[in-house]
Amino acid sequence: MGELALSSASLGVSRWAKGDKPDLSQLLLTPANARRLAERLSAMRGAVMKVGQLMSMDSASQGVLPAEFSALLAGLRNSAHTMPAAQLTAVLRREYGARWQSRFHSLDLVPIAAASIGQVHRAHTHDGQTLALKIQYPGVSDSIDSDMANLAMLARLPGLVPARMDMAPLLARVREQLKHEADYRAEARATTLYRTRLGADPDLWVPAVVPEHCTPHIVATEFAPGVPVDQWAAEHAPQAQRDRVAAALVRLAVREFFEMGLVQTDPNFGNYLFDAGTGKVALLDFGAAEKVLPARARQLTELSRAMRDGDATRLATAASRAGFISPEDPASQSDAVVQMLLAAGEPLRHAGPYDFGKSDLFGRLFTQGRAQFFGDGFARTPPPDLLFLQRKFVGTFLLCVRLRAKVDLALAFSPHL
Repeated sequence: MGELALSSASLGVSRWAKGDKPDLSQLLLTPANARRLAERLSAMRGAVMKVGQLMSMDSASQGVLPAEFSALLAGLRNSAHTMPAAQLTAVLRREYGARWQSRFHSLDLVPIAAASIGQVHRAHTHDGQTLALKIQYPGVSDSIDSDMANLAMLARLPGLVPARMDMAPLLARVREQLKHEADYRAEARATTLYRTRLGADPDLWVPAVVPEHCTPHIVATEFAPGVPVDQWAAEHAPQAQRDRVAAALVRLAVREFFEMGLVQTDPNFGNYLFDAGTGKVALLDFGAAEKVLPARARQLTELSRAMRDGDATRLATAASRAGFISPEDPASQSDAVVQMLLAAGEPLRHAGPYDFGKSDLFGRLFTQGRAQFFGDGFARTPPPDLLFLQRKFVGTFLLCVRLRAKVDLALAFSPHL
């Protein structure tokens, strides 16, 4: 943070000397500072890097952040500073014992993916099975509290959040979520539960957990071949195939909320791998899986119906019951929330496939949301669980934009509305 401040101060003096009057948020998010911050996030791992990944995904399609910042943060989605080989082998020895090498026919010491809490290695068993071992970085769980303190300090930077906003409840919820994600035994259980509730699907599958190779700090699953769906789409995938994959992921999000009662709330593009050999998408990473209580599901059902019908009165009532607005909010703020929800329901009201590739909906929503966020009277966030659940739909629809897909959302939602 000191480097960012010094760099910003130097640039500010230079621009003031030229008669320019930049605001502090402009100075903080310069290309040079973006590079410094992205490198810091990558090295810090844990909670701080996780937020960098969230910012990257949510801004990837609509320029929510400056272009240089977004591009640099995008690298955090599937890569990070990795463990040196000596540290990795020490972790394997601690988890599997001194004879850990005899457990596998081979294990690649170079990771195939590295993220905020752990890195993934391919291993081959003696009976011919190929595994993905997600190995947690040493000390990640112990660093969460200090990481969250860093995030709280970052949130106080002028121009990043409204001065009156109380971020404490949201940061507390993020802290709780990260501690849950660091519990790899819980993640293994959530993966198995999600795989069971998903059942047989023509387009999607969840790699099975392999319990005999799991430990408190290693999750072992079947190996999933393929590439992240956004990377696949960028390589000139046919429109019909992109539409089919996007429709399957929208259908999945709807089922999670209204049927499965279990939502994978981290729709990082790297968590969806497209396998050209089978045409199916592997679903990964269930550390952030959240159960949906029946009462919350009913509230979201009514909210979705009002969005589909374009009924502002019903939408205001449903938004109030869910917690998106409250009686203490200024009338202008409540009205702005209802208008945003009405706008977000546009794909639900569209007859036939909605063309996400040509739509400017997310740009409009971002512009409207930014004005609302920094407007007068904005001093609280919605209930934290809603933000995590909402993130799944936002991430899924952003993925549809990235795939330039045409999806019939009314058809996907109709069985549940």
